[in-house]
Amino acid sequence: MKSIFLAVVGATGLVGSKFLEVLRERNVPISELVLFASERSVGKTITYDGKDYEVHVLSEKEIKKHPVEYALFSAGAEVSLKFAPIFAALGTIVIDNSSAWRMDPSVPLVVPEVNPGDAFIHANIIANPNCSTIQAVVAIKPLHDKYKIKRMVISTYQAVSGAGIKGIDDLESKAETGHTKKFPYQIIGNVLPHIDIFMPSGNTKEEEKIILETRKILHEPNMRVSSTAVRVPVLNSHSESINLEFELPFEVKDVFNILKKAPGVILYDDVKVLKYPMPLLSSGHDEVYVGRIRRDESVTNGLNMFVVADNIRKGAASNAIQILELLIK
Repeated sequence: MKSIFLAVVGATGLVGSKFLEVLRERNVPISELVLFASERSVGKTITYDGKDYEVHVLSEKEIKKHPVEYALFSAGAEVSLKFAPIFAALGTIVIDNSSAWRMDPSVPLVVPEVNPGDAFIHANIIANPNCSTIQAVVAIKPLHDKYKIKRMVISTYQAVSGAGIKGIDDLESKAETGHTKKFPYQIIGNVLPHIDIFMPSGNTKEEEKIILETRKILHEPNMRVSSTAVRVPVLNSHSESINLEFELPFEVKDVFNILKKAPGVILYDDVKVLKYPMPLLSSGHDEVYVGRIRRDESVTNGLNMFVVADNIRKGAASNAIQILELLIK
């Protein structure tokens, strides 16, 4: 890989910090690093690879003062809508972690194990999918290629880290309803069938993201997808119950063999010894853990599986950096 000029936007946030951690772990060759954040973080110093970097305010003037080839964004949709085009107009390729550009038809939505070719068809902005969508499509794509998914029903059990620092604080401080910083009700000892705002359809925005993004990534605009997203009192790593109905018949042993060879997947399934995916297993890892694989006898060609992944790593930072690696190889 060639050495690059790179900016990290939102460098002091939860995902921004993870960007820097994963960049170092994967030895991405960086010759120039520029860190941007909001005004409240200006003047802070962040150490990366033994060198101290000053945090710059995110403004058009500062962007033009520090030209870069690539920019990793994790600063929210409003910030991305305003500043990603400024970078892009200067020739910088932006990899954006927010929801701002995901459904824009001119912007590719990329998971490297699933649709790597899409990363090269861009106008200097590439979107990183929603964390729940990423782990789902990594698990289902090799099965879709073989058996053709007719319908998917997905229920997510999402960790509080997906809601940021305030969500983590609500869990760790055991904040009760009325004293929470992020959630409308306490999350300790509770589950909330409510992530993001409610839409006219009755779905939450999170549920609609999963539906629409899955279709876009798989290039299946008419795929039937139903989604329910639930927040659970788990610190990190999202879990998903996925029910698939295929057009073609299958053998469960063949599903095991396909997933054993699938990129980015760890097949973790042996119920005889209580071996199945859990958040504690996947936290700190980039792979998607898949288990509890069994036939769904209620429909023809039905399959159930349980899918778990670290939502801050694979669901955000690591996937974006894998896209970056695709581009610079």
